[in-house]
Amino acid sequence: MDIESAVFVQSNTQIVALPKPDKAEYAFIGRSNVGKSSLINMLTGVKGLAKISGRPGKTITINHFLINNQWFLVDLPGYGYARRSKAERERWPEMLRAYLTKRKNLVYTFVLLDLRLEPQAIDLEFIQWMGNNNLPMVLIFTKADKMGSSTCDKNLAAYKKILLQTWEELPPIVVTSAVAKTGRAELLSIIEDENRRFNDYTNSIIT
Repeated sequence: MDIESAVFVQSNTQIVALPKPDKAEYAFIGRSNVGKSSLINMLTGVKGLAKISGRPGKTITINHFLINNQWFLVDLPGYGYARRSKAERERWPEMLRAYLTKRKNLVYTFVLLDLRLEPQAIDLEFIQWMGNNNLPMVLIFTKADKMGSSTCDKNLAAYKKILLQTWEELPPIVVTSAVAKTGRAELLSIIEDENRRFNDYTNSIIT
């Protein structure tokens, strides 16, 4: 898939005010400072499309981008550390749960994990919550360029070992680097295949 256009549509905190759910949608989420904005910019090829900040937890809204006028890419607020008020932090889980469980056109949630770190409890809890709610996801490991291939393999194996204690079969896994553009073709291929299924299903309902 070639990305020919990537346009910001809106930022919102109200589920009822989101764009009409008539296009396939792919959401990106992860712990604060996992490299989400860098990955989105790499994937779309548009520098600065998603704002990068040195301050963790800057994204506090559901941000929609229209890609190729065909599908939505969604930048979700990160979970974990954030310099926000207690009231704001408490609102985020409620907003995210509502979005992830009720958005009818959400095809996949891409859950970002920092490959440099050992498995984090907050990430494992979120992945388990997604699984308990039967929500389709892809595990995206970021920052693969920050270490050698042997360390990447070791850290990935550690994640798989822990997840397989409670999962019979793991979700799809993609290793990425925003710097080296590792994983870009694989992610776009996943989206392209799912777009085709989504459109075939939509057309079958209409006809």
